[in-house]
Amino acid sequence: MRRWLKGALPVLVLAVGVGTGVALIATGPQAERRHPPPAVPTVETMNVAPEDYRVIIRTRGTVAPRTQSTLIPEVAGRVVWIAPNLRSGGFFEAGEPLLKLDATDYDHAVTVARAELARARLALAEEEARGAQARRDWEQLGLTGEPSELVLRAPQLASARADADAAEARLRQAEADLARTTIRAPYVGRVLEKQVDVGQYVAPGTVAATVYAVDYVEIRLPLSDAQVPFVDLPERYRGEPGGARKAGPAVTLRARVGAAEPTWKGRIVRTDGAIDLASRQLFVVAQVDDPYARHGKAPPLKVGQFVEAEIQGRRMRGVFVLPRQAVEPEGTVLVVTEGGTIARRPVEIAWRDGDQVVVSGGLKAGERVSLTPLPFAADGARVRVQGEEPPPPPVAPAPPTAPPSQGA
Repeated sequence: MRRWLKGALPVLVLAVGVGTGVALIATGPQAERRHPPPAVPTVETMNVAPEDYRVIIRTRGTVAPRTQSTLIPEVAGRVVWIAPNLRSGGFFEAGEPLLKLDATDYDHAVTVARAELARARLALAEEEARGAQARRDWEQLGLTGEPSELVLRAPQLASARADADAAEARLRQAEADLARTTIRAPYVGRVLEKQVDVGQYVAPGTVAATVYAVDYVEIRLPLSDAQVPFVDLPERYRGEPGGARKAGPAVTLRARVGAAEPTWKGRIVRTDGAIDLASRQLFVVAQVDDPYARHGKAPPLKVGQFVEAEIQGRRMRGVFVLPRQAVEPEGTVLVVTEGGTIARRPVEIAWRDGDQVVVSGGLKAGERVSLTPLPFAADGARVRVQGEEPPPPPVAPAPPTAPPSQGA
């Protein structure tokens, strides 16, 4: 009996527990199913208003000299003197002597040429006198008619005159060669490289130095097809006089020099004659006057320096300037209506610049544009504007009531 109770007791306890659980489930309250309210996203907005916008074209280029030349002697000789400024980086003025060759031989040539010219002029004077004497003799002899050229020694006079002219030309050539022993600066400039020194013998064609002008420098700047319409380029047309070219837009150049970023002011002066075939871009030329003069704290704008340029473009009027995040990749914006819903609207994009997008059409003054991206939001979706009270939820229609029974 006791052994039977030990085996039946666990089964009895388990049966009582299962029965109790089933009774609790069967008699418990029915859970009410509830639907969570839809989540309303919060967006940041801005009220758009038309304004004027100045387009800034950003490009870059390398500083190049207006003119670069090689100094080449036209006569041979030994270098006997070099100007102190004829060193790499040295400045010089127009007409300043830079290099001198040994002029001894050329001095002698000038002396010899002067002697030859003196003898030729003496011979010419003698022939003129003989011709005049021949005419007097013809007249004293009482001969009639005009004497021949041989009688008047006209051929001898022409030969003497030609000899005098040739001697004078040889003197001018000797004097020119003597003057060419001194190489002078062709313009105001700076030395890029010196390639000869004192004691060196040079011949015609030997490169003595490379120099460049410093009155102004030029920077070729590329413009894409999208940038060209927004720049007033100083174009030239066939048949226009040289002074008919209009002034180009202003340009600001900047470069990184250590921790500083100085700027220089210039102007677009011309465009290239053709589109670059490699890049399919139009190059315009900016000019900076007197780049090596002291302009405030800015250092000299050196040849070969890489610079970034900002060209002053055209002014667009009555456009809307939006942050880049307000415009979706497909060219649409989210307009927040008065009812707190969004409407996706396509707009006309006129210009993109860094973090700004210029819209020329598709918006009205006073409309609110969402600055918060909602890539998957549908038209008509409700939103909450940051800093404003949330809009009241839409009121659901009341369910229809059942009609009263006939037996009531």
